[in-house]
Amino acid sequence: MRRSFVLAGAAAAVIGLLAGCGADGGASDSGKTTLSVAALEGGYGRDMYNQVIQAYETAHPDVDVQLQISKSIEDEITPNMKAGRYPDLVVLGQGRKAALTETLVKDKAVEDLSSVLQANVPGESTTVGAKLIDGTVGNLNTNPYGDDKTYLMPMYYAPTGLVYNQGLFEEKGWDVPATWDEMWALGDKAKKDGIALFTYPTAGYLDSFFFALLADVGGDQFYNDVMTYKQGVWQTPQAKQALDIAAKLLSYAAPTTVGYANEQDFTKNQQSILDNKALFMPNGTWIVGEMADAPRAEGFKWGLMPLPAAGEGGKRYIATSVESVWVPAAAKNKDAAKEFIAYLYSDEAAKIFAKSNAVQPIKGIVSSLSGENAEFYKVYDDPSVTALVGGFASTAPVPGVDIKATLFDTANSIISGDKTEDQWQAALNDASEKLRQAGS
Repeated sequence: MRRSFVLAGAAAAVIGLLAGCGADGGASDSGKTTLSVAALEGGYGRDMYNQVIQAYETAHPDVDVQLQISKSIEDEITPNMKAGRYPDLVVLGQGRKAALTETLVKDKAVEDLSSVLQANVPGESTTVGAKLIDGTVGNLNTNPYGDDKTYLMPMYYAPTGLVYNQGLFEEKGWDVPATWDEMWALGDKAKKDGIALFTYPTAGYLDSFFFALLADVGGDQFYNDVMTYKQGVWQTPQAKQALDIAAKLLSYAAPTTVGYANEQDFTKNQQSILDNKALFMPNGTWIVGEMADAPRAEGFKWGLMPLPAAGEGGKRYIATSVESVWVPAAAKNKDAAKEFIAYLYSDEAAKIFAKSNAVQPIKGIVSSLSGENAEFYKVYDDPSVTALVGGFASTAPVPGVDIKATLFDTANSIISGDKTEDQWQAALNDASEKLRQAGS
């Protein structure tokens, strides 16, 4: 699971992490600088981290990189952090249920990494910033305080839209819907064949769906207004239109969706796409590796599409998931961590990551992709599709308010009938207003 927007021997790594964060300032008995790295084991796996670290240590024999990886990395590093023992570098994006990255951002407990953009990539004659694709920094994902300072470096990027089985559409002679009216017509047609129109792994995966939908409905300005909590934004006709579409789509959801929408069973919802029990699911490129060994219907072929247009011929957006790498402000070895981050954008490291389908936002890298991964990234070639990066602006913490949970997780209650669309809209308006006041 990518969190969702992603190294070996956990016991040994924990010991190394504690040693790297001790009172000696990160110097090991050998005189080397000990760099502690904590990372989420997502859909790209763990081998790529081990290979990148081995390559880095070979070129930097004075650095000992201690690695900790887990599918629940927050649970493992949070107790140490509360005790004042911080990893030097963390690979963990936003959107996870534990919200560790968001919490540190809100507490202003992450290091300013703007200098990394100006730093030369180790072994190369170009800077990190010059290698990055335009637009992947300078947004609310990387610059969460809305200024010119970058705190979260973009590690991997992936188009996130609606994944589906191209083979089934070819077999049935169905066209991929370009408008929502076509989507509803397809849902009614598929229902007759016992196939649900929609499902999702967990409600958190609706981030890519909602961000694109908000932009589709209201354009760039409306999307930015929602993300920055403009007063009354959730009471606008555009907000109502977006929730109307979402609620109708959820009425077509597979009946098993809510029951499996948790971190233990989410792959069962994903399996429903491979089994032709559901047509569409919000997800990203990591799904290919994550479900690589899963059984599938004959002729199955992964496809990825942006959301249908809100209006005939309307502009369409593809939400772009960006995994993050960041440095805790309380880390012991911040300079060494920044040097290591710069190396992560080297051609050498990028090739290792790409073998595991972890594609970095580096200029020209897409041309080197092949197979299903290349097929997914073709979505950016469509001139009518615009990449959408970023999310909700950071504010001071507001007790009891989590607007992402309100927007995404309420989908479970809409499907079950426990909440109405009007209640959903009212809750969003309330959360947004409280965050607006906290940010002012």
